[in-house]
Amino acid sequence: MAPINQRIIDTKMTQELTLSCEFFPPKTEKGIAILQQVRKELAVLRPEFYSVTFGAGGSTQDNTLNAVLDIQQAYADTGIDATPHLSCVGSTADVIRAHLQTFKQHGIHRLVALRGDLPSGMRDPGDFRYANELVEFIRQETGDHFHIEVACYPEVHPQAENADIDLTNFKRKVDAGANSAITQYFYNIDAYTVFVDRCQRNGIDIPIVPGIMPINNYTQLARFSDACGAEIPRWLRKQLESFGDDDKATQEFVTEFLTYFCQQLIDAGAPGLHFYAMNRTDPTLTICKNLGLVT
Repeated sequence: MAPINQRIIDTKMTQELTLSCEFFPPKTEKGIAILQQVRKELAVLRPEFYSVTFGAGGSTQDNTLNAVLDIQQAYADTGIDATPHLSCVGSTADVIRAHLQTFKQHGIHRLVALRGDLPSGMRDPGDFRYANELVEFIRQETGDHFHIEVACYPEVHPQAENADIDLTNFKRKVDAGANSAITQYFYNIDAYTVFVDRCQRNGIDIPIVPGIMPINNYTQLARFSDACGAEIPRWLRKQLESFGDDDKATQEFVTEFLTYFCQQLIDAGAPGLHFYAMNRTDPTLTICKNLGLVT
């Protein structure tokens, strides 16, 4: 990797780049205060939206709504859209309809539509089996009121039989009315470029924004990656393992690596960067500063 200060940033390209950040809903007063501060600090990125996750079967729906409304109330000053996640597995049409009405009443115009995971012990998937059915329902109920983001998987969804079936499932969501997509995180540039090329050859022409996962805790990330099918390249695993408990060395390396990785994505034509910020300011803010995305 070339030193950060030796990289040449294409100003025109970065001006057209959209940024967004994803948070999880806080459960305590302290967590709420922390997230409010993080949002203020990340606002210098001029992100297009802040999204808030939604637990399995809607298990965090109240916390999600509170966090989203907090973001939405600041829209007049920030211009940052509040974007709730909405998962459908284990839910019903009436429940989803009520969520959509609540979002509309509070002036929310963007959401992330997901299938979600069935909560442990629950066997009934509800009225929706797949995300494309949720997207179709949202369009039937609300027309073009919402800009709908959906998920996609450059390294293939862990439950998909193969890459072709996974791409077909993604296209169903697009055909149902999705406006754009956010990828599962990955650390291999080829995974993204090959996936985008396959999408284009199969008539999928919506923006596909790469999801960027900062590495704050390698052990937790490795465990989560094994579960969700996101590959951590062997060289990266070994490098992170070599730092042991040296948090400073780990973060310095992670920031340098992700800066380089994001620049590769920008050079490859990515329309934006979506940071899974984990309710933290760094390394998201530092990476964007390194890339020249903060004035």
